[in-house]
Amino acid sequence: MSFVGNYTVKTDAKNRIAIPSSFRKLLAKSEESGFVLQKDIYQNCLVLYPLSAWNAQLEHLRKSLNPYNPKHKRFKSQFLRDTAEVSLDSGGRILLPKRLMDLVSINKEIEISGADTTIEIWNKSEYDNYGLESEEFASLTEEILGGSNEIPINNES
Repeated sequence: MSFVGNYTVKTDAKNRIAIPSSFRKLLAKSEESGFVLQKDIYQNCLVLYPLSAWNAQLEHLRKSLNPYNPKHKRFKSQFLRDTAEVSLDSGGRILLPKRLMDLVSINKEIEISGADTTIEIWNKSEYDNYGLESEEFASLTEEILGGSNEIPINNES
């Protein structure tokens, strides 16, 4: 399951947002039933994980951490701190918890962005100002992917 595309939506009076229909169709095909919403570690946005993607994150976390190491325990507590379980209602909306909205300054206008296995939820004005200039993105692309001999494009018909 890979979420692609950007959508501008507005919160309603109860702080709910409609998940775009293209994303809901993907979720229905995969029979996802729940989600975890988390404040992103690096960006000022929220990340919506389908439960299967969240569980994969937790499994990786569990394998990487020693539960008897105080630093690891503190990291895990912080990692899980700004999260909430959410679900789609019958109208295809999720409720954004106020405390998480406040963490990333989300108000009425929101940008929902597909981010492969997750969905990012941004304050619209912040999303519009986030990102790289074309030349910076090209340079970063070369730095990260330029040394690879593999072509990551699937040309199967």
